Amino acid sequence: MKKIGILTGGGDCPGLNGAIKWLVKTCEDPGTGAVPFEVIGIRDGWKGLVKGDPDRLQPPFSDFGEEGYFKRLTSAEVRPWDRQGGTRLGTSRTNPFNPKNDRSDVVIRNIERLGLYAIVAIGGEDTLSVAAKLSERGIPTVGIPKTIDRDLAGTEYSIGFETAVNVITEEVDRLRTTAGSHSRTFVVETMGRHAGHLALQGGMSAGAYVILIPEHDYDVGEVNALVARRRQAGVRYSIVVIAEGAKARGGSVVQRTSGLDDFGHVNLGGVGEVLAQEIAKGTGLETRAVVLSHLQRGGTPCAYDRRMARNFGICAVNLIQNGQTGRMVSFLDGKYTSVPLSEIIGKLSLVDVEREYDTRLYNGKRTILPL
Repeated sequence: MKKIGILTGGGDCPGLNGAIKWLVKTCEDPGTGAVPFEVIGIRDGWKGLVKGDPDRLQPPFSDFGEEGYFKRLTSAEVRPWDRQGGTRLGTSRTNPFNPKNDRSDVVIRNIERLGLYAIVAIGGEDTLSVAAKLSERGIPTVGIPKTIDRDLAGTEYSIGFETAVNVITEEVDRLRTTAGSHSRTFVVETMGRHAGHLALQGGMSAGAYVILIPEHDYDVGEVNALVARRRQAGVRYSIVVIAEGAKARGGSVVQRTSGLDDFGHVNLGGVGEVLAQEIAKGTGLETRAVVLSHLQRGGTPCAYDRRMARNFGICAVNLIQNGQTGRMVSFLDGKYTSVPLSEIIGKLSLVDVEREYDTRLYNGKRTILPL
């Protein structure tokens, strides 16, 4: 029986376990006349294929063994996984193609030693960029889009986004009671390095007064004027939602630390506190900052993410069955399809400011249908 390897890379989010579950179930029962596959779970993303030693394990790979990186997955084991958040396989931000320490040959050798027919990688641009490079070197790979930022090109949806929007909405709802009680302004910092989808959709869902996104630099004076005008109108509090990658006009993004990760990214964070201080100074109003951070990644998947994870997992198997590797499962124009991995790497799906964002009120557009 041919073996498929599956891994999750990058940040965790709700929905990953559901995609794994339905990939396993589809591999075991792929439909009338189709050949089943055996699924090998790979722990901790690409790190598992860098650090793991297949020679220490013997078929049927029924547990992770001494090395703890490879295990055969069965439908009986994964049956309840779709109800659970995070990833049961673990994850990491390991980049085998890091030019400072290229370990891609080790990954390819371990794929061959495991006897894998194909690799399914669930992740964002960084994780899928590794899959794309492996595909170029002859390894059959399929990608499943996962990122709460929803910034992947080539798909209108990525696993985890809708659940993260729900979390933002719920947390802002909780903040309203204390904001109103103490007559405070709250600045809520969300994730979103380059794309503001999460801040915009979460902010609109929660009814935030001001929403700031990376795609449009904000003017601190204009933000202060909006907050002050709201207070003058008799409203006791304001909620401002800001993406971690948003920046003031003429300024730069706020970094939490100065180092770079394995994919060359800086660690963003802290813009909410910076903005809160500016609002307090400019308006004289008591202003507090709340960073949602990893709360956005936590919890159980919402109904929409469970359905999308299910269908993405099934689609990944279908691509392998049809010999269509080197591609990412995609959702476009209301349909499930796929796009070449090579076409999405190095590109981002950003908020369409002209169509979705009101740059005067720093919020979602109030014109949706053409006038």
